[in-house]
Amino acid sequence: MSSSPDIRIPSELLPSDGRFGCGPSKVRTAQLDALVADASTYLGTSHRQATVRNKVGEVRDGLRTLFNLPDGYEVLLGNGGTTAFWDAATFHLVSEQSQHLSFGEFSSKFATCVKDAPHLKDPIIIKSDVGTHPVPEANSDVDLYALTHNETSTGVAMHIERPKGATGIVAVDATSAAGGLYVDPSQFDCYYFAPQKSFASDGGLWLALCSPAAVERIESIAASGRWTPAFFDLKIALDNSRLNQTYNTPALATIHLLASQIQWMNENGGLEFTTGRTARSAEILYSWAEASPFASPFVTNPDDRSHVVGTIDFTDEIDATKVASILRANGVVDTEPYRKLGRNQLRIAMFPAIDSEDIALLCGSINYVVGALAN
Repeated sequence: MSSSPDIRIPSELLPSDGRFGCGPSKVRTAQLDALVADASTYLGTSHRQATVRNKVGEVRDGLRTLFNLPDGYEVLLGNGGTTAFWDAATFHLVSEQSQHLSFGEFSSKFATCVKDAPHLKDPIIIKSDVGTHPVPEANSDVDLYALTHNETSTGVAMHIERPKGATGIVAVDATSAAGGLYVDPSQFDCYYFAPQKSFASDGGLWLALCSPAAVERIESIAASGRWTPAFFDLKIALDNSRLNQTYNTPALATIHLLASQIQWMNENGGLEFTTGRTARSAEILYSWAEASPFASPFVTNPDDRSHVVGTIDFTDEIDATKVASILRANGVVDTEPYRKLGRNQLRIAMFPAIDSEDIALLCGSINYVVGALAN
């Protein structure tokens, strides 16, 4: 690849914060300040003692408030991130057979985990082209419906609803959606995610909002005697979560940053506040792309365009990779497309911590770079 020209974007056009990555994502300065303030009494202490367990309790109570969880719903957490949770779900959420919607890199991975599990039937997989999403279909043989709220690789979001007539539980991968897109808890049984996206923390932790039906599924499979490695045992995770701890030692800084972000979200109005911010950012980004002579939204159906991950295609005359490289040289980072999608595009995070004004300035910076490249 040829080197990019040395183009300096005027300071007045640059975003105040240049982090637009889809995970790890921008961490607010106030979160870091809060961690530093507590560092001497929090970091380096036992995760089994009150100092850390109280912080885990803050996370669990804060998520109950943020998502307005009904009575009986529980907040579980464990180490390993969403990738580990997919494996755990093959042991303690899928009884025999699952149905999966596959419309991008990440929505396909849970289906692969289930397909490789020797104790389960092959999953039913419903696919659609990248840039779109399929819809689930009620099936009496299915005991778990695996949905994805937001496909991080493509910028496609879908409305979460239980399939009409379905009797199985509904599990939703919300890794890049949770906290930035609205969801009705009555429409899911397990809404699971990691904290390095909308929650502006680090990875390596999974969280799951579980309905009574999901809890009953976990407990009944555990009682059946199905062998499970302890690290993937959701019954162990359930028991430990009720004690405000994880089975094995978590990253304490991750939990603290997460708690601060949840507190900020709730103090400012909860999901109404956070989804309002992401909706405004998405309006700015997609309106700019639709009006641009060289850019356009990759997702053609406006109803399917994500408010947290925006994918913008460029015309063949513009090398998006070069644009991203020049942006990076100017301190505007992580706008590159998802590597396996292979499109001439930029991928831009619009999580709640990202100011909408910075999205507007990013659009202006891209215009400047493209204009400079043309001269």
